[in-house]
Amino acid sequence: MTARRTLDNAPARVGYGTLLRTPGARRFLVPAFAARLPYAMLSLGIVLLVLDTHGSYGTAGAVAAVSAVAQAFVGPQTGRLADRYGQSAVLLPSVLVHAVSVGALIALALGHAPVWTLFLAAAPAGASVPQIGAMVRARWVTKLADSSPGTLNTAFAFESVTDEFTFVVGPVLATAVATGVTPAAGLVAEATLTVLGGLAFAAQRGTAPARHPQVAGARRVSALASPGVRLLAGAFLGVGTVFGAMQVSVTAFAEAAGRPGASGIVYGVFAGGSMLAGVLYGMVAWRSSARRRMLGSYALLVLGCSTLWAMPNLTALALAGLVCGLAIAPTLITGYTLVETLVPDGAKTEAFTWLTGAIGLGLAAGSTVAGRLIDGHGPSAGFLVPVAGAGLGLLALALLRRLLVAPTAGAARTAVPSEAADVLVPSTFAGAGAAGSGTPVRTLAKSGATAQLVGAAKG
Repeated sequence: MTARRTLDNAPARVGYGTLLRTPGARRFLVPAFAARLPYAMLSLGIVLLVLDTHGSYGTAGAVAAVSAVAQAFVGPQTGRLADRYGQSAVLLPSVLVHAVSVGALIALALGHAPVWTLFLAAAPAGASVPQIGAMVRARWVTKLADSSPGTLNTAFAFESVTDEFTFVVGPVLATAVATGVTPAAGLVAEATLTVLGGLAFAAQRGTAPARHPQVAGARRVSALASPGVRLLAGAFLGVGTVFGAMQVSVTAFAEAAGRPGASGIVYGVFAGGSMLAGVLYGMVAWRSSARRRMLGSYALLVLGCSTLWAMPNLTALALAGLVCGLAIAPTLITGYTLVETLVPDGAKTEAFTWLTGAIGLGLAAGSTVAGRLIDGHGPSAGFLVPVAGAGLGLLALALLRRLLVAPTAGAARTAVPSEAADVLVPSTFAGAGAAGSGTPVRTLAKSGATAQLVGAAKG
């Protein structure tokens, strides 16, 4: 059976209710939400704890940055392992390492240990963050292989809304627990949710994508080999700087205003704007190409970030953050839609994870630079980082947008065997001239022999 999602025709509108009625979807979505919520808590939890114990925004931002950098570089390798060996096999050790690493970081910070020891604990804490968002998107690709063209676009919109909802709840929860109980409590809650949610998600093996083990003698091409994937990763790096700088800058701004507990609320409004935009975005049957939508939403992001530094009080900052957030979800949804068209089935989790990791790397850079600017020039200076980071991302997209095109009909792809000894033979990609929400035609050929290498993927 084959399923074709074209890039040149506008997808039909598919409602969220129809999406959620997909057999087996709710079984993995519920634990996935609990498992991905900590992603929005880790960096802010680190900032709040280290700020309390070491008294420097620069130090707090640097420790959070080390965690984010480790996640950015190790996360895609985790995604590749999940493609090859299965999601559960990767999740089980990851959540255990994460819990131990976060526990060590808490103990070192509370013991006022040297800063370099905090870096040593923060690195494995970030590296072991479960890549739940990428894994869920990979499950949607598998579940919706035979669905109507617009269904996958709706699924990615739903996932981005879920991501943004976690960024509404996560910072508020981390701030409330850290300020209401003890600064360490935010990270304790983060580690607990990671372990419980991660284990529950791993237990849902029936909805996981098939494994794509390495073919003997074949060279597996990384998803990052595609120029389009690299461009999108760079664009998502710019989005990450917005997240990182906002977390540190909003915290500092609220502290300076004498209302430290309001930082989670302000940041939640920013994420809430993104969540609202994501909901609306997923309800529209778009006729313009995804490449054009990517440029448009990213330009709006730059415009929204350009006003943050001039806000005089928390209320004005919350409103400016809301406007800025309205461009986040459409940018992320379109980016995930595009990257899904650029890689074969056996590399989709890895590709999604590169984008997630790029956000984490940008978060690291944004929080570090913003922290230094705040220490030297005050809270408002930190808000210069989002517009600079997003501006560079927009420039790259505008200059290299031709790379965001799926392989042509004649391009060879790499076939990867599934654990059921099926041979996945990705066929042609339609609509090379207009990148949209499509994925390759998939032909499942039952075979008892090992899969043959069909060809190397070229972006």
